[in-house]
Amino acid sequence: MSKHQEYEKKTEQLILPVLEKYQYELVDVEFVKEAGSWHLRAYIDKPGGITIDDLTVVNHELSDLLDENDFIEESYILEVSSPGLLRPFRKPKDFQRNLGKDVEMKLFSPVTWEEKGKKYSDKEFIGVLKGYDEESAEVTIGFEDREMRVQVKDIALIRQYVTF
Repeated sequence: MSKHQEYEKKTEQLILPVLEKYQYELVDVEFVKEAGSWHLRAYIDKPGGITIDDLTVVNHELSDLLDENDFIEESYILEVSSPGLLRPFRKPKDFQRNLGKDVEMKLFSPVTWEEKGKKYSDKEFIGVLKGYDEESAEVTIGFEDREMRVQVKDIALIRQYVTF
């Protein structure tokens, strides 16, 4: 495990009791370098959506805990944020919450199939999330005339599909 992954893991351990207290969900923690600065981001959510007040409370409590534990060597910017509408699915809860909804999915490698005598190949799809099997880590995407099953490990990105 890299040093930065350890930072993410330790931050997750610190924030979970805070989120439990307020009945929020941890979506993700990341420690990334952008434009020359390190950013420690915690993405949180709750049913009905997270508010600015929710973010402020968690930011203050997490900041205090990080100061007390002081395990991050680099200077960084702490951000507690909503994951946003177009967040990628990372956990089983994300898949389950979006069953029956339109999703966009990008695979690491193209899939080939035959339809009406012609062969097709693609790695980007828009369809309905029909199923998720946590045990076999398999996702089922439905299209107008067919379904496709894909292993989660083969998915580069899957998220809710929204048209504006």
